[in-house]
Amino acid sequence: MQKSLRNLKPSLFIAFFCLSFVAISQEDPQVLPEESKFKEPITKYWLNTYGNIRISKRLFWVAQTHFRFQETEETPFVGQIGQIYNRHAIGYIVSKKFNVAVGGVVRFNFNTDPDSDGKGMVPEWRIWQQYQFAMPVSRLMFYHRIRIENRWSKGFEEGDDYIYRTRWRYMFRVKIPINKPKLEPKAFYIGPEAEVIMQSGKEVVDSPLEDLRLHTSFGYILTPRLTVAAGIMYNFGQTLENGGIYKQGWTIRTHLYFSPDFRKVRNKLPSIHTED
Repeated sequence: MQKSLRNLKPSLFIAFFCLSFVAISQEDPQVLPEESKFKEPITKYWLNTYGNIRISKRLFWVAQTHFRFQETEETPFVGQIGQIYNRHAIGYIVSKKFNVAVGGVVRFNFNTDPDSDGKGMVPEWRIWQQYQFAMPVSRLMFYHRIRIENRWSKGFEEGDDYIYRTRWRYMFRVKIPINKPKLEPKAFYIGPEAEVIMQSGKEVVDSPLEDLRLHTSFGYILTPRLTVAAGIMYNFGQTLENGGIYKQGWTIRTHLYFSPDFRKVRNKLPSIHTED
């Protein structure tokens, strides 16, 4: 009898474990879809300014402001304000082909859900660092940009708490002059780029791919210190709530690049590639 009980104990343990697993599965059902699902694309418009202001021989101040609009049912692209960015940093020029920067971001997120009764706007905070390489090849200019962001964000509902995530960003970009032998004043250029944005953190369970951005712009160099450009971007990425559901969008982007240098002429270095 005792031998029978001893043989029965492992079976009872396995049965109890299986029943417990079934109970837990019923309480927390699988939420991932059987196949990946893409939401309908959202149209947006971004107005971006990028400033690199020389402070000293090696230091420059990064001052960027972005206004981002999003569609409504009545108006595509620019129907409502979605976010306002203020990104600032202190940069250091290591060489003509390499620079680094570190600073902070405050982003104002506006509630664009017409069915939401939550707050109209919440701030988001970030600390960021950047490493940018410029590689001239014949008439072309290649850029590699690595950006790491510490991000604190929250939703619009009452009681929502800030969550922390780390963003890992890599961008590859090319500038191709059209009407000039090189990138110089009065030159038109085409600028295709691709950026992948990964994320990590306790809240990131099955959605590490936050965004993949494919963007091509058409630009004009007005002066050595002023450039304008415009382009279109397609993006897609996993939603934080469910890694099997992807968001996607089409965005018209306009850019203003300015790099004033108020130092005396004798203190200026040759032109460097600090553009964002």
